[in-house]
Amino acid sequence: MMQFHRSLRSQSASTTLSEKTTEEPLPGKVAQSTVTCFYQANVKGFWRNVSVLWCRNLMNHSLHITIDSVEGVLQYSVKIDVKPWHFWSKKGYKTFEVDGNQVELYWDLRSAKFAGSPEPSSDYYVALVSEEEIVLLLGDCKKKAYKRTKSKPAAVDAILLVKKENVFAKKSFSTKARFDEKTKDNEIVVDISTGGSNDPEMWISVDGTVLINVKNLQWKFRGNQTVMVDKQPVQVFWDVHDWLFSGSRSGPGLFIFKPGPPEAESEKEGSVMDGCESDDGSVGYYSTMNIATIEFCLVLYAYKIE
Repeated sequence: MMQFHRSLRSQSASTTLSEKTTEEPLPGKVAQSTVTCFYQANVKGFWRNVSVLWCRNLMNHSLHITIDSVEGVLQYSVKIDVKPWHFWSKKGYKTFEVDGNQVELYWDLRSAKFAGSPEPSSDYYVALVSEEEIVLLLGDCKKKAYKRTKSKPAAVDAILLVKKENVFAKKSFSTKARFDEKTKDNEIVVDISTGGSNDPEMWISVDGTVLINVKNLQWKFRGNQTVMVDKQPVQVFWDVHDWLFSGSRSGPGLFIFKPGPPEAESEKEGSVMDGCESDDGSVGYYSTMNIATIEFCLVLYAYKIE
């Protein structure tokens, strides 16, 4: 097996990833739903940060893929129109250079199905190819991707570090995430009740089962709790201050889901949200641990609309 260069696990590369999470399109006057997934993938022999942004508003629906240079200074991007004017354009192929090396991107979105999210739920593939290996493969049509690209699987799979999603709704916010690679996607729903004579209340459910119920939300607008999902612990953090106290310019509610048990006090290094949420509000992964020990986390920004 080829020797991979793991210098990208340095602090500077991780910081670059955290900074990028704040660069995606932000909601303006028109609600813009986004799903951003941050990976580390081996491209041309180096571990690089790769971001995949699905974006949808009333005007367009697009996919943006960005690959960092080895030093994390330059970014190489490609954009795909998910719903172009011509049907045949939903299947395509593009080449672009990364640090002077050619990388290919193949996609087939002709039959892609969507379930309320800008990210397809099934019947599609997006394949990033480097040196005749698929270094990042999205979607469930994997056999079609390998056949079309005539490529083999990468020696080491890409690793999903962070999934960040912007969701717009009145009272119920839903998303999906896979906390364990051995299981199916889990459906996550956050319900909020802030009207009427009753005190504000919030419910967080996974796969139809309410795991967290917060009453008197005006006093408990920030908190955390560990729940069991498929017999595995998942830490849940929430901050809904802006829902309750920001008036007409209400910001989003923030929810972070991090698989694994809480760290012992002696093992903590800084905030309980290290690896997902920093003090300045950016989201990313700051660890310099070996790549095999990295854990995934989901970051959900829930925007209330009237």
